[in-house]
Amino acid sequence: MSETTQTKETVGSFTMKVLNGSATAIIVSLLPSAILSTFLTPFAGSNAIVANLLHIVTVFQYFFAVMCGFSTAKQFNLGYTEAACVGGAAFLGSGCVTAVTTTVKGVTTTSFQLAGMGDVINTMLTAAVAVLFIKWVGNRFGSLGIVFFPILAGTGVGFLGSLIKPYVSLVTTAIGDVINTFTKLAPYSMCILIAMSFAIIIVTPLSTVAISVAIGLAGMGSAAAGFGLASTAAFLFWATLKVDKPGVQVAIFLGAIKMMMPNFLRYPVIGIPIALTAAISTLSVPILGMQGTPASGGFGLIGAVSPLAAYKAGFHNVLVLVIVWVVVPFAVGYLMKKIFVDWTKICKPEYFISPAR
Repeated sequence: MSETTQTKETVGSFTMKVLNGSATAIIVSLLPSAILSTFLTPFAGSNAIVANLLHIVTVFQYFFAVMCGFSTAKQFNLGYTEAACVGGAAFLGSGCVTAVTTTVKGVTTTSFQLAGMGDVINTMLTAAVAVLFIKWVGNRFGSLGIVFFPILAGTGVGFLGSLIKPYVSLVTTAIGDVINTFTKLAPYSMCILIAMSFAIIIVTPLSTVAISVAIGLAGMGSAAAGFGLASTAAFLFWATLKVDKPGVQVAIFLGAIKMMMPNFLRYPVIGIPIALTAAISTLSVPILGMQGTPASGGFGLIGAVSPLAAYKAGFHNVLVLVIVWVVVPFAVGYLMKKIFVDWTKICKPEYFISPAR
């Protein structure tokens, strides 16, 4: 006789599972294009194989909605049939497919075209509703679930998501436009605020990639967000250097910054030097006019995505890119470590002992 233990789902735990599933999908779908497109684009015009590979990595990111639905469903340990239905519903709710009707010689035909990734927020909402519906139904359908779940949880919830998508898009687009406009009107203050915000967000359960893509963070705002992440990695590299194994610093530099999330939640004071490192380092953005895209804003130095986005946007001085994206954050991070850990003792060395040690 097997014994099962059911954990009661709360609003907070449900929300975090949806966010985690969405974040996984965003990273998986966007990373290949974010890294490879910069290297492939210059050769795509003269090499058919490279051109085809560029098309592949570009199209791959358009499967975000399906990945989001599926990975969100697996966060709730749903079966593969249910997970496939949630993926289909999220795809329909994302609005990433548009119908194109043409009439030739009196004959009307309808074709469907991919229109980007769709609306990230509405995709997440649709996936969440599909999961809620499946959880509410439970085993009521029995063996007929294979029939009713695709109809109700898949196309039914997907249709509902497509209905609310225009209204959700208005809100998310407005948020992104306001932030990007403020970044142009007050570049220094806004870049500092964005960098500090993303520097803190990366050591919380929230996803910087999901937030950047969801609100359409672009231009200097995206670059500032990337600097926030780069700065956090730089400070934590120095802060963990003498108290953790070398593998921890390597992992942080390669992007595993969230491994320090328990440390921040237990000792929030470490957020002060993290935020200050970001605030100082990001001054390079308005001074040099660094740019980025919504897809690059949440990565920072991971895969060199944010620096590559700045290069692709027209900043082609590689030496300066290395200096401002690597040398400056690590220099400022070292200074903040000396001030807050070694001199003032505001942050004790044991605050940075990694749980993965």
